[in-house]
Amino acid sequence: MSQINREPDFELSLSAARALHLAAQDMLAPRRRRATKADVLAAIRRMGMLQIDTISVVARSPYLVLWSRLGHYEPAWLDQLLAEGALFEYWAHEACFLPIEDYGLYRHRMLDPEAMGWKYSANWMRERATEVAALLAHVRAKGPVRSSDFGRSDGKAGGWWEWKPEKRSLEVLFTAGELMIARRHNFQRIYDLAERVHPEWHDGRMPPLEEVRRSFVLHTVRALGLAKAAWIPDYHRTRRPHPDPERMVEEGLLLRGRVAGWNEPVYIHPEHAQLARQAMEGKLAPRLTSLLSPFDPIVWDRRRALELFGFDYRLECYTPAQKRRYGYFTLPILRRGALVGRVDAKAHRKAGEFELRSIHLEPGVRASERLVDDVAAAVQRCADWHGCPRVSLTQAVPQDFGGRLAAALDVQS
Repeated sequence: MSQINREPDFELSLSAARALHLAAQDMLAPRRRRATKADVLAAIRRMGMLQIDTISVVARSPYLVLWSRLGHYEPAWLDQLLAEGALFEYWAHEACFLPIEDYGLYRHRMLDPEAMGWKYSANWMRERATEVAALLAHVRAKGPVRSSDFGRSDGKAGGWWEWKPEKRSLEVLFTAGELMIARRHNFQRIYDLAERVHPEWHDGRMPPLEEVRRSFVLHTVRALGLAKAAWIPDYHRTRRPHPDPERMVEEGLLLRGRVAGWNEPVYIHPEHAQLARQAMEGKLAPRLTSLLSPFDPIVWDRRRALELFGFDYRLECYTPAQKRRYGYFTLPILRRGALVGRVDAKAHRKAGEFELRSIHLEPGVRASERLVDDVAAAVQRCADWHGCPRVSLTQAVPQDFGGRLAAALDVQS
C-alpha cells in the first residue's frame, strides 16, 4: 500500500504568504489602466462575493471594496450589473452581491431557509401565512415592489428589529428564494419574483449538496490565495459537515503549503500554483497602499487578519462612543503588504471635505518619509473619488506622524 505524500508543495515565509493572499485578491500593485465596468464584475468573481453594508459615513462598503481594488471607477456600474442580471443578492459571508453563475451553489440554502437562523422566521411565515401569500400575489400581479411602497400601520418606529410587517415578509420571502432583488434605487432593494429576475434557472440544474460543499472550499481557497483549514468555513459561512481539505489534496483538487512559524498546513488552489511559486521565490512584491472597508475580505475574518497580518481589528460602530478606542468606522490602512494603521474618516460630500477624525499607526510601525507619502497619496485618492478633494485632520497617533501627514496632504491638523 503506497504512502500518502504529506510533504508541502510550497514553503512560504510569512511575508510571502501575505503577498500570495494579496495577489489572489488583486491587491498586490496599483492598477495601470482606468477601470471599466467589466473590471467590476471581474473583481467580484475574483473575491467570490461582495459584502453589502449600509453605513455611509464614507462610501458604502461594497463601493469602497471595489475602489480599493480598482481605483477610480463609476459606482453606478455595480447597480447596473445587478439590474442586468450579471449579479444577484443573497446570503453568503453575509448579505452579498454574487456572480449569477454561482446561483446554484446557494439554492440549497433557499430551499432550507430555517437553517439560516435569524435571517428567516418560520413562525412569521406560519402566523402571517395569509398576509405573506397576499404580498406574493401582489408582486406577481403588480410587479416589483420596495419596502417603502407600504405605509407603516403598526405605530412603531423604524429600525433593524422594528421592520414593518411587509418588510419582514419581503425579507423572509427573499431568504426562501421566492423573491430576488431585481435592482436597487438609491441603494433601496427592489423585490420581484425569482422566476422573473432569473428566468433561466430551474431546480433541475441544482448541483448535489456534497458538490456544493466542495465547491465552496475551492472557491474560498482560490479567493484567499492560501488558507488554513480553520479559515475556510467563515468565508461562505458554511455549516458542518465540512469537506476535509487534506482529502481534496489527495484527490488533486488542492495543493498543500507550509508557512514558516505555523504548525498547521495551508491549502492553495492549483490555479495559483505559479503565484505561489513566485511568492516562495520572493518575486511577488506588494506595492499597493490603500484604505480598506471593514467588510473587505482581507479583514472581515478578524482571526485570519490577526494570524496573517498581526492586525488586531474590531469594528467599533456598535460600541458605545465613550468606549471606542479608534473611532466609529475605522478603515484599515494596507501599505505594501502590511496593515500599518487605521483611519476613522467621514466624507462631507456637500462641503467637499474628507475628514480624518483620527488616524493611528500600529505599534512598532515607523513613520518613515516613504510611509507618510504612501499613506497621504492613498488618503488623497480616496478623498478625490468621494468628490471631497479637501482633506482635514483632527487627531493622529503618534502625534509627529500627524504633523508630517498633514504637511504631505497640505492640510491643517
